[in-house]
Amino acid sequence: MSVKPTIISIATVSGGGKTTITKKLSLVLEDAKELFFDDYDFENAPDDIVQWVDQGADYNLWNLDPIISDIERIKSSREVPTYVLLDYPFSYMNNKMKKYIDLSIYIDTPLDVAMARRILRNHTDSNINDVRNDVKFYLQYGRVAYLEMENSIKPNSDIVIDGTLPSDKIVELIIKEMRDRGL
Repeated sequence: MSVKPTIISIATVSGGGKTTITKKLSLVLEDAKELFFDDYDFENAPDDIVQWVDQGADYNLWNLDPIISDIERIKSSREVPTYVLLDYPFSYMNNKMKKYIDLSIYIDTPLDVAMARRILRNHTDSNINDVRNDVKFYLQYGRVAYLEMENSIKPNSDIVIDGTLPSDKIVELIIKEMRDRGL
């Protein structure tokens, strides 16, 4: 008899808490395997995210075979975990990937909070000009990618959780939702 893990994707904008929530949820669930989108190099991934959004944000242009291969490998391994947690920004929007996801969670983090977190995370040793250039790029170009996630990913997720809540509370709400759904 084959055991199928429950696959949960966690999406949000950059700086929204995907990695933090994925790691904390993994600790609570115990028998979970984590996969992090940023750990992969995807062939044919758009070089310019802003241009990709401007051209319609076709999530199927992303060749997600590396992460799909890892999911398949996990599903066929000798010791299949109960859960696979995906730190993955696209929810159900990629046709090849969506069939693997059992529950998609969107962490709804306000854009100003996400930007502040990104600055704190990415610029611990940066000079002020690096910070200024990052913020300037965000305002001139990058914000459209954040808005794309709010407009496409958020409404295509199974549950939306307030990203300003403490991470422990977010994990608690996810666990409650999983129980309510019999996962």
